[in-house]
Amino acid sequence: MAQVVATAETTLKANPERVLEALADYTGVRSRMLTEHFSEYDVREGGQGAGTVVHWKLAATSKRVRDCLFSVSAPDANTLVEKDANSSMVTTWTVSPAGEGARVQVRTAWDGAGGVGGFFERTFAPKGLRSIYDAQLAKLGTELGA
Repeated sequence: MAQVVATAETTLKANPERVLEALADYTGVRSRMLTEHFSEYDVREGGQGAGTVVHWKLAATSKRVRDCLFSVSAPDANTLVEKDANSSMVTTWTVSPAGEGARVQVRTAWDGAGGVGGFFERTFAPKGLRSIYDAQLAKLGTELGA
């Protein structure tokens, strides 16, 4: 099994601390960043940063739906890590200063399938997920007025 990785990033005209606070707000901002690819969004514990447990279903395609149950940690002051209890999927959100704004990076990795199915997963899944993340990052920018 090879690891599959999807990444996206943007630079926002907002204070990095404000951006990270918004990303950590699972009961507010994060719920408003969802695209049509997400359903059954439910904050099960916490709601603000580390210690949050959040559920959603992600429909990357009409045939591929992941049932996700993420536990959130904050290993440092610039990072949120979401680990899925239902798979090997880990999503890391990193915010860093960029001029007068903030650079936001999102990286998701998981153990992909083997064989021909794995080839197609490694080829197409990152592009699809990047498109979803680009839309979420645009919504984050709108949310922050950045």
